[in-house]
Amino acid sequence: MTASVPRAQLEAEVLSVSGAIDAHNVAPVRAEGERQIKTVTGNLVVDLGGLSTTHSVILSMLLCWSRLAEKHGVSLSFTGAPERLVSLAALSNLEDWLQSRP
Repeated sequence: MTASVPRAQLEAEVLSVSGAIDAHNVAPVRAEGERQIKTVTGNLVVDLGGLSTTHSVILSMLLCWSRLAEKHGVSLSFTGAPERLVSLAALSNLEDWLQSRP
């Protein structure tokens, strides 16, 4: 079984993150998300429902996106976070931040 290719894809005001993201492939996904965030004005929902892995680098990437969005005046919220990712976020008291709704 092969892992699904990681992606960050913008449609309307939703940035869908999907695939198997880990330390070896997070950099291009992060860069694509950052490129997309810079094109948005107003609100942006990051849909995490398509993630097929849970890894701390995903949280790091999302925090970077959050800082960039704030810098560009974009209101970022998250939806569809897998329970394992929420549990991982809870270790750093980030579960409320990750479970923010649009």
